[in-house]
Amino acid sequence: MSAVVAVVGEGLLADFVCGELSAQFHVVCQTDLEAGVPEAADLVLVLHDAWHPSVHHKAEEVLQPTGIPWLRGFVSFGEGVVGPLVRPGTPGCSQCADWRRLMGGRDRKEMLELQQRLAEHGGMPRDAWASRTGLLQVAHLIVAEAQRVLQGRRAHLEERVFFINLKTLKSTRHFFLPDPLCRVCGRLPNDSPTAARITLSPSLKISADSYRCRPMDDLKEVLVKDYLDYRTGLLNGKMRDLVSPFAAVSVNLPLFTGDEGSAGRTHSYAESELTAILESLERYCGLAPRGKLTVVHDSYRNLADQALNPIKVGVHAKEQYAQPLFPFKEFDPDRPIDWVWGYSFLEERPILVPKLLAYYSLVCGDSLVCEDGFVYETSNGCALGGSLEEAIFYGILEVVERDSFLMTWYAQLPLPRLDPYSADDQELRLMIDRIKAVAGYDLHLFNSTMENGIPSVWALAKNRKHKGVNLICAAGAHLDPVRAVKSAIHELAGMMLTLDEKFEANQEKYVRMFHDPFLVLQMEDHSMLYSLPQAEERLQFLLDENRPLRTFDEEFKRKGRHADLTDDLKDILQVFRRLNLEVIVVDQTTPEMMRNGLHCVKVLIPGMLPMTFGHHLTRVTGLKRVLRVPVELGYAKQPLTLEQLNPHPHPFP
Repeated sequence: MSAVVAVVGEGLLADFVCGELSAQFHVVCQTDLEAGVPEAADLVLVLHDAWHPSVHHKAEEVLQPTGIPWLRGFVSFGEGVVGPLVRPGTPGCSQCADWRRLMGGRDRKEMLELQQRLAEHGGMPRDAWASRTGLLQVAHLIVAEAQRVLQGRRAHLEERVFFINLKTLKSTRHFFLPDPLCRVCGRLPNDSPTAARITLSPSLKISADSYRCRPMDDLKEVLVKDYLDYRTGLLNGKMRDLVSPFAAVSVNLPLFTGDEGSAGRTHSYAESELTAILESLERYCGLAPRGKLTVVHDSYRNLADQALNPIKVGVHAKEQYAQPLFPFKEFDPDRPIDWVWGYSFLEERPILVPKLLAYYSLVCGDSLVCEDGFVYETSNGCALGGSLEEAIFYGILEVVERDSFLMTWYAQLPLPRLDPYSADDQELRLMIDRIKAVAGYDLHLFNSTMENGIPSVWALAKNRKHKGVNLICAAGAHLDPVRAVKSAIHELAGMMLTLDEKFEANQEKYVRMFHDPFLVLQMEDHSMLYSLPQAEERLQFLLDENRPLRTFDEEFKRKGRHADLTDDLKDILQVFRRLNLEVIVVDQTTPEMMRNGLHCVKVLIPGMLPMTFGHHLTRVTGLKRVLRVPVELGYAKQPLTLEQLNPHPHPFP
């Protein structure tokens, strides 16, 4: 018995497809979906010579309950669009495709407004480029896909769309990821304490000298294919940095608030591209809950027995909140807010965390999207890994890195100076020599390890040239101190030579920041301020060369290596348990990451210093560690007072 195809629509495209398919299948033609579709239909085709978003909404509404697969074809701004092939009940519908296509475009806000208007008022009139020849080409692609589906062969348009340039007839096929928040096909579970519970599992390292459980060669097969596409990708662009001393690549994460670039820095452009993709995926996961639906909305007072007290993570001072244009309000324990479930390793139980601490604040121009929040939270503690354990491991290391940097800055600690060549690592030696020869910078390293004993370094690059950026600072933390140093050097190298022109053109702006710290508003302002030669005096507590250089062996105790990364993680967790510091993990993993075995987390360690950008958003209130740790480490004879803390903006890049 011949298969039944329902063709919904009117115009040349629908006529062409009906004509071609009628020779093979039983074709039922109808102009709209008001009467539904034949129950016997094996495939539905929704076809128009222009763009009618409301029809595609209607198709999802009518066809999802029937279980009948369907395919659409239409014309939009001189381009034929075919796909996706929608199988009801399976993620990846027409609305997901439209969302990814919208986000991949440059004029996202304008196109969204246009799409909404068209949905309300019946769609576009006939497209000027919808010529007979062009529509025939679109029809052939639709017919070929319909034949594959009806004959049981492998379809080409599941989670994919064809775009056909009706001027040149060139066609391209693009993969898109289902949108987990899609109202049509999204199937996210509710957030719950059960799902938040974490039981650590073995996570074997890929080699004896590695701290990763997934080789990059494994990931490279999926990272570009699944996530990077200039038309419909979660990430939609990449750029190589040919100026930086090392191979650097940035990729673009499109957002409505503006494009977010993430960089990968290694010794090869191919690996840097993969690293940049992973960085962007981490950023994507950290922006909003996309792996579970937030369902808890209540006050802290009502939830206190099962929730994190937000004051413990550090808040802004009363004087900051009192400022006329300050974008946040003091924390009110009686005000209902959104909460997500995390897991406390200290208490070994699920714990509620304010959503605005588990997912970070966005900056749009000079404004903060703070959702009536009480602090400015960054991506501090967010990490992506090939296993949940790996993600937690690196999330903790990032918290430690930022905390050691800020502890050093606020308390102006005269850290031990490190001899980088004493590490006896050829790669490190070559990296240092390269930044000297290529970029013209001298490198200064300092041991910034805090009371937790996790090796941390402050790296400072000093320009030997007469022009350009004077000083650049960065930090690193790792169980292997050499890896911590290499990570910091890659961060430094990303700013060398690339910012010189901007610095020279805007020196007056940075001089004003030097005299008025509250002009330091954005992330880049912090590092650019210390590009000024006169700002170097603020770092003399580090640059004092009267302190002797220390070797790596003198400063860092060598520890035995584990074959399982989970054992390293357990060692770290035990350290924080002894210090009575609570490690809280919020699983940010989304379905887009799960498809390739990737995991993303946010790590919070209440009491440790959170990184902030914008001097007016400094957060130290409620954090006593910054006052007492200098004494514990022997840098001070008695606890510091808040008035003794460094009053200047920090130089973290």
